Amino acid sequence: VCPSHGRAGAAPCRCAEITHVKTPHFQNRPIAAVLFDLDGTVLDTVGDIALALQRAFADRGLPAPAPAEVRQMIGRGAPMLVERADAALGLQLSEPAKAEVLDRFFHHYGRLQETDEVAAEPFPGALECLRALHADGVPLAIVTNKYERFARGLVNRLGFSPYVMLVVGGDTCERRKPDPQPLQWAATQLGAPHAQTLMVGDSINDVKAARAAGMPVVCVPYGYNEGADPRSLPCDAFVETLDQLPALLGL
Repeated sequence: VCPSHGRAGAAPCRCAEITHVKTPHFQNRPIAAVLFDLDGTVLDTVGDIALALQRAFADRGLPAPAPAEVRQMIGRGAPMLVERADAALGLQLSEPAKAEVLDRFFHHYGRLQETDEVAAEPFPGALECLRALHADGVPLAIVTNKYERFARGLVNRLGFSPYVMLVVGGDTCERRKPDPQPLQWAATQLGAPHAQTLMVGDSINDVKAARAAGMPVVCVPYGYNEGADPRSLPCDAFVETLDQLPALLGL
């Protein structure tokens, strides 16, 4: 049975798309839902983020970090990205100036979708993972610190929407990761107990949020993690690519 069937406010039922249903398990516990981080876990978005940041700084006649540097700065949302870029460039911008750069960043990032300049693409195995879990009837959600409208736009553009029941952005709840609130809210919306909800991410924020929410957490080793080695993350398990996740859950 589709997990969303007959539940008030749920996403449209997709029972016909589910070919068979199994019960996933991890660490000897059933898994009732899976939450995925977006940037660095499901999607490689560094090119778009770097381009929007470059244009935001250029609006003030300032240089911007190179994409390789931006990759090390991603994590905890766009305000932190601007803070880190300012520090890396030694600009020492005033708070009003940083707020203006942030506003221009959001403008340019949104324009990338409007002008069809988006270069973001799924990491290998990501789409296959979502398809497989959905086919086994597992409720799926994206939980990211990216603004919800941007995250939802990418989910729709890149073909994830048939498999993802819920998108939680950094502005969906009062608090964002590493606070557990977005993860707990997503699990509740999916009708899953927190202890039976798996978080999948690439950064210490994802691990901290999952631990605080009482959820197990699996990480990928190729993500951003604010410049630190993702393999150093104190998670419960790693998958080299997301298409290995269904097997890890016994599916």
